[in-house]
Parts: sequence; structure tokens; C-alpha cells
Amino acid sequence: YRSFGDRPSGCLQPVMATPRKEEGEARGLFQQGVQAVLGNWPVLQIAVENGFGGAYSQEKAEWMVGAVEQYFQNNADLEPEEVDDFLAEVMNNEFDTMIEDGSLSQVSQQLCVFFSHCQQGNEAAVREAIAQLAQKQQEARTVAAKAVAAEESSSEEEQETEEEAMECSTNGPQPSPPPPSGPDAEDGWTLVRKKKK
Repeated sequence: YRSFGDRPSGCLQPVMATPRKEEGEARGLFQQGVQAVLGNWPVLQIAVENGFGGAYSQEKAEWMVGAVEQYFQNNADLEPEEVDDFLAEVMNNEFDTMIEDGSLSQVSQQLCVFFSHCQQGNEAAVREAIAQLAQKQQEARTVAAKAVAAEESSSEEEQETEEEAMECSTNGPQPSPPPPSGPDAEDGWTLVRKKKK
């Protein structure tokens, strides 16, 4: 805020946001974007879910969001290939994971686009992309939850079917196996012979 000469000295008028405030907002928005992109990256999610980073895999994934954001802040005019290299190094060092599915370049490109939009003040595009990623992540969780529920349901049905089969087999008389026949019937073995041509 600053005071204008033609107004009474006690009257303050708002001035355009200071660069620091805009920079802080852009940085916060970029961090949300990084979190959304990494949160939707299957390679990272699989690494976390399976503990590739050890006991602190989830904490490492959260740290990675800040590390990526800081990498962009500390390096001017990053190219997607440089981001590829950085992400590959972090995934290898922290999660002992080599990425060979082609997703690395997609993630890097998306991060570069987000950073560019944030630097240019194009918040609407970033917010829209974050919302789309959040929706995509929610849909993936719903599908995964349905798959788990279906798997549990089918295993319960299999268990019930097995129990019913056991109940059926224990109820009532059991048929005895057919009596062995032939020369080897005494010891329980049957001799198998080749057919003559």
C-alpha cells in the first residue's frame, strides 16, 4: 500500500501486488502442480506402494515434490531433457528404480509446462490442469477400490463354495473306489504296456 498525494495522508490505496507476493503465489501454485503430476505418475506410486524406497517411501515421495520445485527455482530455462535426468537420478537414488516405460519424458514435459505457466502468470491453465489430474487420480482410486472389492468378493465366494463342497462330501455315504483288477491288483499298482503295432 502506498499513500497518494492528492488524497488525505491517512487514506491508503492498494497498489498492484508486489513481485514477492506474486512470486510466492506462483511458487505455491507450481508446488501444487508438481504434487499433482507426481501423485499421478504410476512409476512413483508403484515405488511407494511397494516400498522401493524402504520404510520411508511415502516421506521420500513427499520430499521429492519439494526437491523438484526447488530444482526448477534454482535453474533457469530448464529443458525437459534436463528434468528427465534429474527425475531419473532421484528415482534411482531414492527408490532404486530405473524408468523405462517412457513416462519420464511425459512427466518432465508436464512439469516444464506448469512452470512456464506459473512464471507467465497463467494461473487459470495451471489450476485447470491440476483439477484434471486430481479427477484422474480419484477415478484411478475408485477403479482400484472396485477391483479390490471384487477380488475380496470372489475369494469369499470361492471359500463358501469350497466349504459347501466339503459339507457335501462329508454328508452321506462315500462311494468306495472300484476294486482293482488284473495281475498287479494285489500291490495296488497297474502295469502300463505299449500297444503292439
